[in-house]
Amino acid sequence: MDSGPVTVLVVDDSGPKRYLLVNWLTRAGFVTVEAENGTEALDRVAREHVDLVVLDVRLPDMSGFEVCERIKETHPYIPVIHVSAHAVDVVDRAQGLTRGADAYLAEPIEPEELVATAHAVLRYYQARLRAEQLAERLAALADATVEMHATPNFVRLLEAAASGAARIFKAPAAVVAETFDGDCLAGVAVDPHTPATIVPWVVDDTGVPIGTRVRVDDPGNWALTGWPDGDTVTVAASRLREDRAPLYVVVPTATQTVRTPVLVQLAQAVASAVEAQRSFDEEHRIAVTLQRSLLPQRLPDVVGLDLAVRYEPASAQTEVGGDFYELVMLDGHLLVAIGDVAGHSLHAATVMAELRHAVRAYAVEGHQPGVILDRVNELMRNLLPNELATICVLLLQPSTGLVRMASAGHLPALLSRDGRVEFVAQSAPLLGVRAPRPPDLEFVLPAGATLVLYTDGLIERRDATIDDGMAALGVAAARVDDDLDQFCQRLLVELAPPEIQDDVAVVAVRRR
Repeated sequence: MDSGPVTVLVVDDSGPKRYLLVNWLTRAGFVTVEAENGTEALDRVAREHVDLVVLDVRLPDMSGFEVCERIKETHPYIPVIHVSAHAVDVVDRAQGLTRGADAYLAEPIEPEELVATAHAVLRYYQARLRAEQLAERLAALADATVEMHATPNFVRLLEAAASGAARIFKAPAAVVAETFDGDCLAGVAVDPHTPATIVPWVVDDTGVPIGTRVRVDDPGNWALTGWPDGDTVTVAASRLREDRAPLYVVVPTATQTVRTPVLVQLAQAVASAVEAQRSFDEEHRIAVTLQRSLLPQRLPDVVGLDLAVRYEPASAQTEVGGDFYELVMLDGHLLVAIGDVAGHSLHAATVMAELRHAVRAYAVEGHQPGVILDRVNELMRNLLPNELATICVLLLQPSTGLVRMASAGHLPALLSRDGRVEFVAQSAPLLGVRAPRPPDLEFVLPAGATLVLYTDGLIERRDATIDDGMAALGVAAARVDDDLDQFCQRLLVELAPPEIQDDVAVVAVRRR
């Protein structure tokens, strides 16, 4: 950070004495401004940039001690040197230093003494400012690092990184990185107080080595925001692996010190967070691909019925989950099942796959829903002890709409017809529990009506009860879109949170 020439305010009511002080300081390379009294001195400090004040103790309107105190109240980082031809005893010097002065020179003053004292107090204050600025920036860097690693996705990470850079350097900032899919995005913060935005941006990465490198560049090459006039930009490029694209942190050059230590640390912290997010995205994609492969790949074509499903994995889970559904025609009946195995893990997914295939197998044998669940429950208790799951199974005859349904602790199905909804519930124990089961439910799905089955991820919210969620589902499902796929998608949009905390499965069956 280039501090430029040092400006010294010389305050003395004696013109000849002020002339001498100004002459000595100017020859020593300082820029000088003058004031004849305390009022004028305070006004110049308030309106102009001043690095150092050389202040006479006796002024016509107020004492130099009072002027010093008032300067320190509003500008504690401006050093003050008292000069005096009258108040020269120990008591006066002690008073001057006690009331805020950084040095006290008694006349006659030698030019070399004045210049040396000015350099000494400036060195102290500049070192103090650098140390306090570094400590402030490192604290802001720590906050930004925590925020970046707490973000749920790549876009939020870039926003946090750009906002953090703007707060650290108190200036516009941009962070450019490539997603796991190869899209190059930039997080841009126009100032420390405005939320960052995301824009697409392309960078030529040719020749960027492994490690972190800093260079000064033309701001026109990074036209992401309005950079300060007359300044360049400093770009930190960080690359952790040969097979990964580098990322870039861009800030105004005027904000940087000679070795750019905080900028380098910030770039490395962003690189670490980006690499973790890329790895997470890669693992999440593999997990979701695996989970989807365990679910039906296509829906059956059934005369007289419209079918639609939606499945969305949890946004913040790398592990696969245990939600599943099944739709298949067996001996003239549509078998529909939906369930949820407890937990999020590869193990939960394997349990889910076993339950789904067991339901299919027992249904192929011609069993009714309640018997299917009895046999699946026995299978779980013997082969999968300590596992729990909820499930709803039904057989639907398309021509008549007759439904025979059995549930094991699953949420009630919803029946929507002509703007009215009702929940079809059956109180029954979960799978994995030895307890008596109630008889199957039988009802008719009328022509034009839609039956909706779902898992708890659709209606459970951290800020609402399950009853609130079911009430919201009833309102949303009162109107069924002509396009049943669109209907299921609308339920997800209206009911599920933006960042899904639990897997969501929805199955809709409409009888024409």
